[in-house]
Amino acid sequence: MAMRIIEIVVPERDLDKVVRVTRAAEVADVWHLSGAEPGETVVRVLAPTTHCQALIDKFHGILMDNKHRIVLLPTLAVIPPPDEPEEQAPAQPQANTAAREELYNSVVEGAQIDSTFVLLIVLSTLVAGIGLVEDNIAVVIGAMVIAPLLGPSLAFAFGVALGDHALMGRALRANAFGLILAVGVAALAGFALPINLNSHELLARTTVSYDSVAIALASGAAAVLSLVSGLSSVLVGVMVAVALLPPAATLGMMLGSGQYSHAAGAGLLLAVNVVCINLAAKLMFRFRGVRPRTWLEQSKARQSLIISTLFWVTSLALLVVAIYLRHRITT
Repeated sequence: MAMRIIEIVVPERDLDKVVRVTRAAEVADVWHLSGAEPGETVVRVLAPTTHCQALIDKFHGILMDNKHRIVLLPTLAVIPPPDEPEEQAPAQPQANTAAREELYNSVVEGAQIDSTFVLLIVLSTLVAGIGLVEDNIAVVIGAMVIAPLLGPSLAFAFGVALGDHALMGRALRANAFGLILAVGVAALAGFALPINLNSHELLARTTVSYDSVAIALASGAAAVLSLVSGLSSVLVGVMVAVALLPPAATLGMMLGSGQYSHAAGAGLLLAVNVVCINLAAKLMFRFRGVRPRTWLEQSKARQSLIISTLFWVTSLALLVVAIYLRHRITT
């Protein structure tokens, strides 16, 4: 059973409120000690990961001022293992879902445009271009893993789930910037270097089918599932299964070399992957109960989710039609 430590720093006058919440929840263990400041108390609660979100929300509800602080700490092991708490199910699902604050810290890093993000985009695009031209699948997979393009899509979906427009805007800018930069770097490479049109790996990114839609939807859902469950290693497999970089690099190289028909196919595959990842990620966040704390914020988040879902579903329907028409033209 995965555990977390919730540390609450409160004035001594609020200690009884915190203790009452922990007693009602029947958590694994509770202890408190003096804080760094006079009149301050630190309460530490050992609780299962599945219960942390409900507990944090309750602590927020009883501590309405700005004189408290809540810190969520990971635990590597608890010896001896605590017994399963006997209590009714909390408001959040009993699935092993991380707290929204923990998820926020995980996804917000993927939506930042900094020197590391730019360098990873440039380097991964160059690696992908070499692998595609040389028809080397190992090199292409390496480029998929180091490319930081999945993070902004997950951050955007998470922002929609919480109705966080600031995070949505930041993630959208990072996603657009990353894709444009990758296509631009690849276009320069395609203009300067000869393109091997006999490369299987290169031509594979210029064709798109209905299978591509199914794979992208499943992979987008798997990415969110691995994120909320703390299985970060699964994200590597998702990056390979529905990579955004190879079709973006192929699109750029085909544009740079004047192969516009192939570029259209690569662009269609890239669009399918982007749309499916965003759509599946939003639905999976909703399914796993990731939502804001207050009812007003939840109302705003529902509105954002409805608008966003309609947009991505409509986009996907148009892309399916485009796939059908492309198959009719090319066959």
